[in-house]
Amino acid sequence: MKIINKCGAKLVLIFSAILVFPLVFASDDFISSEDFLRRVFVGEIPQSDTVWIAGEVKQVAEEILGHKPGFLRARYWGDAERSAWIIDEIGKTEPITIGIVVQSNQIEEVKVLAFRESRGWEIKYDFFTRQFNGVAIQELQHLSRSIDGISGATLSVRAMTNVSRLVLYLAKSLST
Repeated sequence: MKIINKCGAKLVLIFSAILVFPLVFASDDFISSEDFLRRVFVGEIPQSDTVWIAGEVKQVAEEILGHKPGFLRARYWGDAERSAWIIDEIGKTEPITIGIVVQSNQIEEVKVLAFRESRGWEIKYDFFTRQFNGVAIQELQHLSRSIDGISGATLSVRAMTNVSRLVLYLAKSLST
């Protein structure tokens, strides 16, 4: 009887862990969008503006992302000289919310604002995001510098790299 109770208790514990474990990693908000913008603009946050993802912009966005964008417009704060963008992109199955600051058509800063995947969360660390600082967009929407990946986080790295390319393209379109 004790053996059955121990086995039953272990099964309940294992089953509970299987159900609860994914919820632990389901969503990890690192910084709110408002806090990100407040930190970027030190003081009053500028009024947001919109870039519509239509026509040629939509076609280029599809080429950059490798799929149709999951949004019809991209919001940004600032102006053609310095702007902050907040974009959601799917890692493997869940969205990653990424904040990117562009200054003079170069990335000034990249931050993961929210991460909802169970793997690939290493992209939130400064050792990874610092690689994007100073990166610009070149012909064919490629980055001016290659980005080192992280073993086990390939899809998250790809999502962040593609969003960086897209934001640089969109920011550049503001100044032309």
